[in-house]
This record gives sequence, C-alpha cells and structure tokens, in this order.
Amino acid sequence: MHTLPPQLKEWLDAELVKRGFSDYVQLAADLQSQGESVSKSALHRYGSQFEKRMAQLKMSTEQARALVDAAPDDEDKLGAAVVRMTQERIFGLLMELDIDPESVDVNKLFKNAAEIGKASVTQKKFSQSVRKEIEEAARKKALEDAAQQAGETGRQQGLSTSGVEALRAAIMGQL
Repeated sequence: MHTLPPQLKEWLDAELVKRGFSDYVQLAADLQSQGESVSKSALHRYGSQFEKRMAQLKMSTEQARALVDAAPDDEDKLGAAVVRMTQERIFGLLMELDIDPESVDVNKLFKNAAEIGKASVTQKKFSQSVRKEIEEAARKKALEDAAQQAGETGRQQGLSTSGVEALRAAIMGQL
C-alpha cells in the first residue's frame, strides 16, 4: 500500500472506512480497474492494521474527552502530561527500533512534542475564551429576562411607567 500514489492511497483509506473494513475482494477489483494490482490478502492485512490504529485513536480520544469532562483542566495539566507521554514514547520507540542516534535528530522529535504542547495550550485558551463568551451571553440573557419579567409584574401591580423603567434599569445595571 505504501507504493500506491498518494491520491489512490487516500481513496483506499476512505473506502476502507466507508466499507467498514470489509469487501476486500471488491476493493482489490476497484484498485485493479485503477491500474494497481493489490491482492485481497495484502488489502486485508493493511486494512486490519488501519482498523486497529483507528480503534486505538478513537479510544484514546474518548478517554481524553472523558478525563477532561470528569476533571476540567484549566491549568493544562493534561497537555503537560501529553507532552511528557509523547517524549517518553519517542524515547522508547528510539530504543526499540535500535535507531542510530547519530542519524536521528532527537532534539527535533522533542521539539515536535513541545509544539504539540503549545498547540494544546492555545486550544485551551481558545476554549476558555469561548466558554467565557457563552457564559457572559447567558448571564446577559438571564438579566434581560429578569428585567422583562419584573417590568411586566410591576405594571400589573400598578407601578408607574417611570417606576417600571427604574426597576428594569436597576436590574440591567448589573450588566
């Protein structure tokens, strides 16, 4: 699969997902019609690995979401943990693969992990900003509703127009 042209590989990946990681005979035929000869077995091996990675990514995403929901992370402790885990994984991978440290720029790998951390912080700041805007809009709407209700109640109780307006202004003045 790694020798397929990038567009065809993208198509294959999308088709594997769309077809639920099945229908390998037809996929092989479809690739054949596009000028690529890939066996059903090779497609199955590739599809199985792809499905496994996709399931792992989905599970990791769900677990991260559950962690964030269960323990809000305003201090970005999760981001810091991700950076540390990534650094540890990169180091472990280098050790497992027996990579020649002279041929791999380990600093670049760590720099990439740091970039992931920066992205996490930026995302967290954006999320907090959006959350603050939503909370402010909800607070403003609640005050407007309270002022409206107080004004209507005041009118029904015989409060003067200037009294109703003063009451509404007092409530809205809390904005």
